[in-house]
Amino acid sequence: MALEIERKFLLAQPLEAIADKLVKRSEQRIEQTYLALDANQELRVRRITDLATGEVTFTHTFKKGNGLAREEIEYSISEGIYTQIIQAFGAVPLTKNRITAEWNGIVIEIDIYDQIQLTVAEVEFDSVEQANAFAAPDWFGQDISTERQYSNKAVWKQLQAGGGFA
Repeated sequence: MALEIERKFLLAQPLEAIADKLVKRSEQRIEQTYLALDANQELRVRRITDLATGEVTFTHTFKKGNGLAREEIEYSISEGIYTQIIQAFGAVPLTKNRITAEWNGIVIEIDIYDQIQLTVAEVEFDSVEQANAFAAPDWFGQDISTERQYSNKAVWKQLQAGGGFA
């Protein structure tokens, strides 16, 4: 099982204000629905649309753990399987745009959510030591890497309950 090591930050400034600091690589439209989750594990599916090419892919992901480092298995699934799962669950998908950009040679993924006012920057690392040594610029904002209320699964659960973001 692969290890996902990432730090997450609440962007302190609107994306337009920092656009000159970034080199944009791509933008995707993501719809994700959780199939099962508890405090330490999650299963989800995603429909991912590349906004430049229109290419659509579908994934199924299992994650275990919380915080800075988590185990992750992700693989492609067919549109038919994705559609069957979504119809069977009848859940409201979490939707967001993901901009992949580069800043000072570092790849950053910026998620801009639709249903809530939230913009998060993520940086992935090869080791926990690299993650801990990373000095984020001020415009990254508050480090929320270990704050569960900002996790996608927490936000998704609130959507299902019809509630807003706390």
